[in-house]
Amino acid sequence: MIRFRLKELIADKEFKEGRRITLEEVSRETGIHRTTLSKIANQKGYITNTDVLDRLCLYFEVPIGSIAEHLPVNDTEPQSQA
Repeated sequence: MIRFRLKELIADKEFKEGRRITLEEVSRETGIHRTTLSKIANQKGYITNTDVLDRLCLYFEVPIGSIAEHLPVNDTEPQSQA
């Protein structure tokens, strides 16, 4: 399963810049719909496209590996339907 690190990236940026950053601000700056950002941040197993990932890399100024990570799926854990 792919786990997105959006919440951690926002927290890191908030700390570095000394201010609060909202999903609305990220949406405005990246052109990614706020609902999509919310799903990336909160929905386990959410599927997105490479354009969204590219925009997040540019906004946070990080490589793709900082946006998402691969986690092995436990065979006993139910998988969400795509």
